Amino acid sequence: MCARYQLSVSAKKLAELFRAIFEEGPEMYVARYNVAPTSPVLIVREREVGGDEAQGKSIRRELVHVRWGLVPGWAKDISIGTRMINARSESAASKPGFRGAMKYRRCIVPVSGFYEWKHPPAGTKGKKVPHHIKVSGVEAFGLAGLWESWQDPAGNELETCTVLTCAPNEMMADLHDRMPVILDPKDYARWLSPNQQDAGAASALLRPYPAEKMEAWPVSTYVNKAGHEGLRCIEPVEIEGQQQGLFAGL
Repeated sequence: MCARYQLSVSAKKLAELFRAIFEEGPEMYVARYNVAPTSPVLIVREREVGGDEAQGKSIRRELVHVRWGLVPGWAKDISIGTRMINARSESAASKPGFRGAMKYRRCIVPVSGFYEWKHPPAGTKGKKVPHHIKVSGVEAFGLAGLWESWQDPAGNELETCTVLTCAPNEMMADLHDRMPVILDPKDYARWLSPNQQDAGAASALLRPYPAEKMEAWPVSTYVNKAGHEGLRCIEPVEIEGQQQGLFAGL
């Protein structure tokens, strides 16, 4: 599961890492440390743009804000989006809410890190402990996502997205039974290509990221409140019986 994340890299670095342009202009981007569902989030997608019969169309890779919580085109209202912040990669190609997007509207959700809450051992009364998780040695990385366009009865358009999840790797299994799909940068083009409409081929890219390339550490419950922001969200804390950086270098 992925229900909270951080994206704090600069706009210039984002454009470089994902080889994309800001559709709304880089000034609309704001670094955040505690992005929550239903809020505007930045995605990377590819679309055909411009051109006439003589010139032909071109593919543009763009960074654009959409609402986190996918709303299928057939939905009666946007409330369904609160239940569709994640999609299981194993079944997305066959589920009515995701299969169209899986074929035609794939995207990348750039993050600098994400959070997961570790449950206390069974039979104990401890509280869940938030952890910050990231790919080692990089400022930002891409999660596999899907996007959709929905119109309300008045014809107003809303674009939304979801984050795909998969089985956990060895490190993540200690925190949760699911993890977001982290794409290898060499697979970005294959995942995004609007010309790749074989959902099965796209699904082959959705697999657990190598645990040895990731790190995680416990953080304070300050991050539990979605309105809290800043570096405090990712600062390591000591947990009784657990060292900082417990999962680093696995």
